[in-house]
Amino acid sequence: MDADFKPFQEAADLLKALAHPVRLCIVQGLLQKGSCNVGYMQECLNLPQSTVSQHLQKLRHFGIVATDRNGLEVNYMIADDRVKQIIQIFFGE
Repeated sequence: MDADFKPFQEAADLLKALAHPVRLCIVQGLLQKGSCNVGYMQECLNLPQSTVSQHLQKLRHFGIVATDRNGLEVNYMIADDRVKQIIQIFFGE
């Protein structure tokens, strides 16, 4: 064992950020689609845009998703390969 808890804290933060059904759904959808914008996610999830944006903000804060701006449109995509492995373990994709 090692008293350096930094890698453990990073892993715990990643898992905490994913530990919400809507965020898991967003991540799984982004993995399947590649990238999409908030409007598309809002329609798929049938949630208010502000709710989807709040979840995306949390995922972005922990480096799980990244953005790509194309004019006024902002597309989101998965930025952390570890997330792909986690989703694959949980959902077999």
